[in-house]
Amino acid sequence: MNIENIEAFVLVNHFGSINKASKALFLSQPSVTARIQSLERELDTKLFDRVGRQLVITEQAKDFLPYAEQIIQYYKTGKKQLKAKELSDQLVIGCTELISNYLFPKVIPAFSKEYPNVQLKLVTGSSDTIQNKVLNREVDIGFVRNSSHPLITSEKVLESPINLFVQPDHPFASLDSINIEALAKEPIIFFECGSLDWSMIRNLFQNLSVKPSIQYEVDNMEAAKGLMVSGTGIGFLPEISVRNELARQELVRVNLPFVSNLSLKTNMIVYTEETPNYYTELLEIAKLEGSKRN
Repeated sequence: MNIENIEAFVLVNHFGSINKASKALFLSQPSVTARIQSLERELDTKLFDRVGRQLVITEQAKDFLPYAEQIIQYYKTGKKQLKAKELSDQLVIGCTELISNYLFPKVIPAFSKEYPNVQLKLVTGSSDTIQNKVLNREVDIGFVRNSSHPLITSEKVLESPINLFVQPDHPFASLDSINIEALAKEPIIFFECGSLDWSMIRNLFQNLSVKPSIQYEVDNMEAAKGLMVSGTGIGFLPEISVRNELARQELVRVNLPFVSNLSLKTNMIVYTEETPNYYTELLEIAKLEGSKRN
């Protein structure tokens, strides 16, 4: 049964006129007449009698009228509910700068392609800041380093190796591996992001008999990468941050055995007792994009 036909029946009864009902529906009079006739065929019942210039509802149609009005009301209520749900489909996501810059430009388009009606709001901060926002329910989902908090559910989505990167024409680029003595002679650009793995790299340097020369120390990954691309120095970065530069052959990775087991890890976290909508869908996309390699 066509909802538009039922709506035409209710309005014609309300106005007692095809003309007035057509104006309310922004339709021509023949279109409204056709809808009434179509509903009459479906119900096998005459709906109106003409009395002078007025249309008067038949006794059989009077019995149907309350149900028709209820159908229209349910339809409008349901439509309103769907619209409200569309507006409430919002995910507030907190993440570190690394994820914001290098993983989300891949994750968000893939997610939005599958769920175009979901509004995404992104909040960037340190791992500790984002975890606290998850616990306080200020964000729905967080992307941080691994969390062991008892009220946090954590799933690994990214493990990006930390490697040494140099320009393609650098002498190291053609070597299978390099020794510490050679590394110590190069100006090193050191990016410090505060994670355990970066601390381990610094500790490795401190434990070596020959100390490399950390000539530039920066707290911004893009700045560190820019200095490396320009040939100002060489440095250590997580591989996810240089995917584009590797593809364009602006940088190449160098094998260093003593950092081969180091990686930058990121987990997706939620408050354990309140798993948000689209959690599983976002997790799958983040894992897929996080696992890609050049």
